[in-house]
Amino acid sequence: MLDPQFDADGNLIHLLSTEGLSREQLTRLLDTGASFLGVSDRDVKKVPLLRGKSVFNIFFENSTRTRTTFEIAAKRLSADVINLNMSTSSTAKGETLLDTVDNLCAMHADMFVVRHESSGAPHLIVDHLRRTGRSDIHVINAGDGRHGHPTQGLLDMYTIRHYKGGFEGLKVALIGDILHSRVARSDIHALKTLGAESIRVVGPQTLIPTDIESLGVEVHRDLDSGLKDCDVVIALRLQRERMSGALLPSATEFHDRYGLTHERLKAAKPDAIVMHPGPMNRGVEIDSAVADSPRAVILPQVTFGIAMRMAVMSVLAGG
Repeated sequence: MLDPQFDADGNLIHLLSTEGLSREQLTRLLDTGASFLGVSDRDVKKVPLLRGKSVFNIFFENSTRTRTTFEIAAKRLSADVINLNMSTSSTAKGETLLDTVDNLCAMHADMFVVRHESSGAPHLIVDHLRRTGRSDIHVINAGDGRHGHPTQGLLDMYTIRHYKGGFEGLKVALIGDILHSRVARSDIHALKTLGAESIRVVGPQTLIPTDIESLGVEVHRDLDSGLKDCDVVIALRLQRERMSGALLPSATEFHDRYGLTHERLKAAKPDAIVMHPGPMNRGVEIDSAVADSPRAVILPQVTFGIAMRMAVMSVLAGG
């Protein structure tokens, strides 16, 4: 079955997941992102690649950081950007997701950036566009349920390549709430394809999916063993809003066992970098002393995120 992200010639026309992207396609996106980094330093922070195009940010979940960086990225490509507040939209009044999409198509949209609390919502939109003959509209998954957050995965890969020079031989640890993390899945798929030597997931049993080893990762319950000799440490946010039932005894106990501190980081390599997709729970998954240290590359991740989202939009549009 044809991956819906690609057209019949294998060109990327939607970005729904990092799963299925080849090493060459991932590398092309990272290289394109690198070419856009300098745009932010210009007096006029714009290039004309999407001039005349309309990008609709359709966010059914709140996300200030992701929505803002998508908006900045689209505007730097000279697109017209329309942000839809779905909490006050027709959808909130009972309109279906696909009726909303049809109405936006009638407004001559060229690209949808979609965040939704349900896994698979962007795939549903792509399938609907195909069936209604609107395959000219591109869809970017800005985070769907527990499934994927591919642009976060790409900016994470860009950050790793920027600081480590490549992926061969790297040991990477993802720590914390793996169960609810779409970032973890996007990172794992991309790291596997790009050739990381070892990918470890570290956390309590209740926050690690039972089938996660099928993705080719090592599972560690103990933070010290998970961090041993790592080159890259990615702390994940505890997504308590997605938890039902008692998955954690307390945030304090989680911090005691899995919180990143300078003392615990001694198990990693001395030059290991620390990443976090944000927003951070300081004092829970990461200490402020680590988050604000020279080892942390959390703010550069945000900067790189704009360039990577510009790259995705331009590649999908044929740039």
